[in-house]
Amino acid sequence: MKMWIVLLLLSVCSETVICYSDGKVEVACGDMTPQHGHEPITKNPPFNITADKSQFSPGDKIKVTLSMASSSEGKHYFKGFLIEARNAGNLNEIVGSFKLIDPEISQLLMCDSKEGSAVSHTGKSHKTEVQVIWVAPSDSPSSVQFLVTVAQGYKEYWVKSPGPVVSQNGVAPPPQTTFGGSIGAQTTTSSILSRSFTSEGCGSMKSCLRDPEGCDPQNDTACHFLSFRALGSSVMFELSGPAEGYVSFALSQDKWMGKDDVYLCIRDTDRVEIKAAYVSGRTHPVYSSQNILKDTAWRLSDGVIQCSFRRDIILPPENLNRFSLDQMYYLFMAHGRAEDGRTHRHDRQPLISTYQTKITGPPEDLIGSRSPLLMKYHGAFMLIAWTSTVSAGVIMARYFKPNWPERNILGQKVWFQLHRMLMALTVLLTLVGFVLPFMYRGGWSKRAGIHPYLGCVVMALAVIQPVMALFRPAPDASRRYIFNWMHFGTGTAVQVVAVVTIFLGIHQQALSLPAPWSTGILAAIVVWFVLADLVLEVHQRGFLPIVLAIYLCGNLGFLTVLLWTISAV
Repeated sequence: MKMWIVLLLLSVCSETVICYSDGKVEVACGDMTPQHGHEPITKNPPFNITADKSQFSPGDKIKVTLSMASSSEGKHYFKGFLIEARNAGNLNEIVGSFKLIDPEISQLLMCDSKEGSAVSHTGKSHKTEVQVIWVAPSDSPSSVQFLVTVAQGYKEYWVKSPGPVVSQNGVAPPPQTTFGGSIGAQTTTSSILSRSFTSEGCGSMKSCLRDPEGCDPQNDTACHFLSFRALGSSVMFELSGPAEGYVSFALSQDKWMGKDDVYLCIRDTDRVEIKAAYVSGRTHPVYSSQNILKDTAWRLSDGVIQCSFRRDIILPPENLNRFSLDQMYYLFMAHGRAEDGRTHRHDRQPLISTYQTKITGPPEDLIGSRSPLLMKYHGAFMLIAWTSTVSAGVIMARYFKPNWPERNILGQKVWFQLHRMLMALTVLLTLVGFVLPFMYRGGWSKRAGIHPYLGCVVMALAVIQPVMALFRPAPDASRRYIFNWMHFGTGTAVQVVAVVTIFLGIHQQALSLPAPWSTGILAAIVVWFVLADLVLEVHQRGFLPIVLAIYLCGNLGFLTVLLWTISAV
């Protein structure tokens, strides 16, 4: 039995600064580097940072102004910023605290466990000037330097630009720590692959995970391919797949998204950037600022993104959130769109390996699935309930009631016992199937369109039907016809809504049955029921058992094909 699968969400910020449009950028307090996965601009910045005093005493207040330079070319605004005050003799030490002048565009952050020790933006609106107040602490060093990171866009930013130095009255300043340019992520020059990857050697020389199963990226442009093999103290990875923006894979200790080691190959115009990242939960990936990838290479051809790189099996302790490659992990593969190097939510459900594998272990030809087991059960239960048991229950009540008037089981008429049993089974299957998506998603799905709303309607009407039946009047009561019409109307309505919901559900990303033939089979089930209903309406007597048997056999055949398809995706 296939194990539970969870969504790998590799969606990231659409347009932010330090990858957070709300400015909550405590993650960047230390190196002041945006988590954008791009190199900062090192040329002269188009902005100024000034202080209204050059000297201070403990407790003094200094107004710090960040503004666009009057002579700047290109964009005359910035979107995000991060301002800090540091010990000029030791730029790793954050000093003092800030007060806001305009809380509409600026906010205080807690850096280095110090409340209000940095200031950032509150939104991605265009700004030309920001002013804040810095308060000198009682234990202030002899001199303080203001540093700023400013971003005009996702790929246009300046990191840790030096600002003015202010000195404490009557204290000789120590030599200042200097640095040139911007401080950002380390870079690696990538080469271009001369030819496509191949599946040759999968299972014998290298481990492979492929979709469709057994495909070869050398001959099939629709092949999603991941391979890896140990090379001494490192592992060589190859990743390939058709995508508009990026292909990626992740190492995970379980099949639930979160705390995963992620690697992305992101198309940026006519080149590919190869990045390591970390996903802490159902959030965007945070790119690594450490250079851990070696021998990086890439290739673009016929809409297929390919990249390869080598990574050490064991990394130094300072490489946080990077997994050791000598352990067992599940493998996730995903792809999606990217704009200007920014990745968006994946286009399809990620392919996830069926079981854990040791990255440095013996070569294996791995298999995986894009559909979580919970969602497969959801689809199967709903199909059985609303294309099989409910239709059989309707036929029992509508056509066998007048033909089996005297036959009894356990004190009740046979048709009624069978009708009640089938309908109770329908409600039970619906209830279990209704709960499963909430277990999988951990709440409400915001990307499933109208499908979950219709599902709630089906669940509500399915529960109303038996409750209504419990309070039905006697067969000879004067108001019995009211119950009959309400029971018939509610039952017909829920059956119609359920069929529509299933049509919408079979192509949801978490299940995604192959189109168009899966839609055709479901349509055939509906047509088959309508035809059987018409035939039974005409021949209610002699042919009733034969028609029912033919209908049930045909229904079972169609349903078996759909259930097999669900298990195969």
